[in-house]
Amino acid sequence: MEPERDEYLQLMNSIGETLSEAKNRALRAVNFEMLRAYWEIGRTIVEFEQHGKAKAEYGSALLKTLSADLKLRHGKGFSKSNIYLMRQFYQRFPIFQTVSGKLSWSHYAELLGVSDDTAMGFYMNQCIAENWTVRVLKRQINTSLFERLALSKDKAGIIELSRQGLVVSQPADLIKDPYVLEFLNIPGEHLMTETKLEQKIIDNLQSFLLELGKGFSFVGRQYRITLDNEHFYIDLVFYHRILKCFILIDLKTRRVKHHDIGQMNLYLNYFTKEENLEGDNPPIGIVLGADKNEILVEYAMGGISNNIFVSRYLLYLPDKHELEARVKSLIDG
Repeated sequence: MEPERDEYLQLMNSIGETLSEAKNRALRAVNFEMLRAYWEIGRTIVEFEQHGKAKAEYGSALLKTLSADLKLRHGKGFSKSNIYLMRQFYQRFPIFQTVSGKLSWSHYAELLGVSDDTAMGFYMNQCIAENWTVRVLKRQINTSLFERLALSKDKAGIIELSRQGLVVSQPADLIKDPYVLEFLNIPGEHLMTETKLEQKIIDNLQSFLLELGKGFSFVGRQYRITLDNEHFYIDLVFYHRILKCFILIDLKTRRVKHHDIGQMNLYLNYFTKEENLEGDNPPIGIVLGADKNEILVEYAMGGISNNIFVSRYLLYLPDKHELEARVKSLIDG
């Protein structure tokens, strides 16, 4: 009876998978048709507005009037703000073929709030590639992820970032400066030891992994290595499944010093010799501090062949307008 029962369970599972796939396809189809409908509504409104006489007659009250009348005739979903978004949806995506059915209307509502087309293109592509929820998308926009990644690139790199999203092919692609740790809910003026900062990160590991980016797997904390009968402890160790390498993170709740970089270099040399297995690429080290001096970092890194990066962390959301201005100067320059 047991073989027959196993076969029966396989049959049940197969039917369940078929139904689940069918439901998902149906939901995707409904979502795509709703996107098409909202796009068509937006197009119709824009074309109506462009008619001189209609524009003069209705003026700026058009959306308010439409909202009231459409709600009476068709029910919910036609608030003035939602109709404005439909209109904006068409204006930002004038060719419907550029609209992805992999994203929901709620995703597009968040994307339309990004005024810069270059940044919006990045968030849309990254959202599709990493299957972000609306909540994650909102967080990445609020923490200026695009600007933080773009500041390490030239004009061509920024344009490529917008067109394709972040393609991780080398160690530098992983690095942000600054990293934003607002999810730790630590007041900016609060004195924090490195041990307590590390514990806060561990307590919010899922959010920290999101901030690090795609491909990170947690290996351990306070990872012990022993040299000449002396123990050293690396704060956080990860493995990156795309770059196939270990990533070591050392936390500093002060400005990064030159000896912090030397210590990370020691850790990386140890991992290369003692921890790497066949097929592993050279490890990457990130010294993550409350502040850094660019000149000191430049001189301290001189002659080091290992992949070491020094970045800052912020305990609050960055100044979005300042970052946008810096990225704009890179593009315009």
